Amino acid sequence: MEVIIDALIDSLKDTLELVPFLFLTYLAMEALEHGMAGRTEDIIRKADKSGPIVGALLGALPQCGFSAMAGTLYAGGVVTVGTLVAVILSTSDEMIPVFIAHQEPVSRLLSIVGVKVVVGMAVGLVLDAVLRLTHRSGDGHAHIHELCDRAHCHCDDELGESDAAHDAAASSDGVAGHHHPHAYHAAWGIVRSAAIHTVEVTFFIFLVTIAFGLVFSLVGQNAIGEFLGVHPVRATFLAALIGLIPNCGASVVIAELYLDGSLAAGPMLAGLLVSGGMGLLVLFRTNPNMRKNVTVTLFVYAVGVAVGLLANALGIVF
Repeated sequence: MEVIIDALIDSLKDTLELVPFLFLTYLAMEALEHGMAGRTEDIIRKADKSGPIVGALLGALPQCGFSAMAGTLYAGGVVTVGTLVAVILSTSDEMIPVFIAHQEPVSRLLSIVGVKVVVGMAVGLVLDAVLRLTHRSGDGHAHIHELCDRAHCHCDDELGESDAAHDAAASSDGVAGHHHPHAYHAAWGIVRSAAIHTVEVTFFIFLVTIAFGLVFSLVGQNAIGEFLGVHPVRATFLAALIGLIPNCGASVVIAELYLDGSLAAGPMLAGLLVSGGMGLLVLFRTNPNMRKNVTVTLFVYAVGVAVGLLANALGIVF
């Protein structure tokens, strides 16, 4: 029972930390959709090429909220898949707090974070460039309204009703002072839609986090360390699999095993590159195209394993 209560508390804490990021993301997306109209596409086109650079830098900050934001923004067509991948690969999640708690040298910490950022930028930029050259980078349009349709939040209906009410009032008395009530209803519709999206995604994340939290608690870090073993190649593949688990405990376990000497630099890099916080989990919740979601997940895993194996071959240490 104590294990279940601890997992419940930890899961609740991890999930609640994401709520502000999710809400602000949906709020911005709804405002973008309803307030900027045709200008959205122009902004997206201009930001496409530099998106992975900005995304990788944001992902390096010590939290996993930006990966959740990236998953949502990609599902809405606001950012490219290269930007999404860059954020996931560079996301530090709980690695930085673990290193600080162990009083590790700052240079060692910055070296690992730097590698993650460089890999995220490079892979994201190359991925976007290849997709543009092969004309598979999407239509260049935001599809934020489709998130509303899938969530059945009826925000467009609400905004449409407020528009109609405003027009009717204006035509009946000819007074221009109805602009403020109209603006109020439009703003409320945006906030309401963002709140609905946030609650739905938060509940989904909470359930999954509890499940994986219980697994980590019941299995234990020592058992995971023994499972990884000492073989660097096998450990690289297995560490990357553990990193895919959408739980902050994944990065904690990988960082702890590395600092304890149970994990070499290659497997550690593979696991931490793949450990992108809640980004992939939010992606699966918000994006209905499961084929793309699986492809992104497998691609991130492949990159993590490839970098880990390269680090093993080069004998890289931090």
